Amino acid sequence: MNRKPIRVVVAKPGLDGHDRGAKVIAQALRDAGMEVIYTGLRQTPDQIVEVAIQEDVQVIALSSLSGAHLHLFPPVVQKLREQNIHDVLVLGGGVIPDEDIPVLQDAGIPAIFTPGASTKDVVRYIQEHFYGPQEKPKVQKIDHIGIAVKDLQQAIDFYENVIGIKCTMIEEVPDQKVKVAFLPTGDSEVELLESTDPDGPVAKFIAKNGEGMHHIAYRVDNLEAKLEELKRAGVPLIDQKPRRGAGGAMIAFLHPKGTFGHLVELCQRED
Repeated sequence: MNRKPIRVVVAKPGLDGHDRGAKVIAQALRDAGMEVIYTGLRQTPDQIVEVAIQEDVQVIALSSLSGAHLHLFPPVVQKLREQNIHDVLVLGGGVIPDEDIPVLQDAGIPAIFTPGASTKDVVRYIQEHFYGPQEKPKVQKIDHIGIAVKDLQQAIDFYENVIGIKCTMIEEVPDQKVKVAFLPTGDSEVELLESTDPDGPVAKFIAKNGEGMHHIAYRVDNLEAKLEELKRAGVPLIDQKPRRGAGGAMIAFLHPKGTFGHLVELCQRED
């Protein structure tokens, strides 16, 4: 569904002469598909509201590092109300003490983003305000189980001739220093992993642990969103962003110290 872009005014009220943070927020909102008007430094509440009306925006994002937020932010809301405008979302950010946040919220500024917040937090808040909560990414199934082996062909022969499942593809993944054999079984796969380099991660795993289960992989419907969810939950990640893996999948690994000692892979495939 095509949505009309959210229009945002990013403004620096008062005499604060630092606007790097405001520019970073403005760019992050643009990158998220929003239309952003940055008003520049030293704007009065009247000027900010005038621009918001002229540009027909849905959001005013205010930034202040000067400590004058209690005197500068609420008048913007008041000026909007004087114009009978009640549907513009006003947000605040900057160096704002915790004890001032409830005061600003009572004044009609529902969300305050302090220096610990990320630009993604701001983007997500605005999007969810207008579009509703984003659907949580789903784990669909166990995609495969990875097994580290010293001799790939010997392992394939065992699985085909003894276990009774057939290898359908062998692929080398140079950046992971591994050769992979895929053996589908029902809705999932066995993935046999042979290192192509004595210093590769699979070779190091075998040297430390011997041959055996290397990782378990879960298929998700939105890998990037799942990684963001895990970051917010404090789960340590090996891969901060999705990368290309074997079989054309986008993959990311979670750190074993956050998953009870075993390596977990998340993958997303375009079926």
